[in-house]
Amino acid sequence: MDNSIVLAVGDTYHLKFGKDRIIYAGMPSETIYSIVQRKTQWYWGWAWNLYYPKKKGEISIDGVNILVESVTPDEIRLRV
Repeated sequence: MDNSIVLAVGDTYHLKFGKDRIIYAGMPSETIYSIVQRKTQWYWGWAWNLYYPKKKGEISIDGVNILVESVTPDEIRLRV
């Protein structure tokens, strides 16, 4: 984990070559935040929301470990 990123609501980040993209979707409540996992293959695409408690500091998406440094309704700071 050496890459620090900041995503505002709607911003996209490609996890790694051959892995999915993530989009920060904001906070549907005061204690929950949402990240969209987007998978594409040729011209097809799928996306789904993942919900996490605000206090959860480490998550894994598409086999990539992510450290959540901070989260607000407007942005999320991650270390990938």
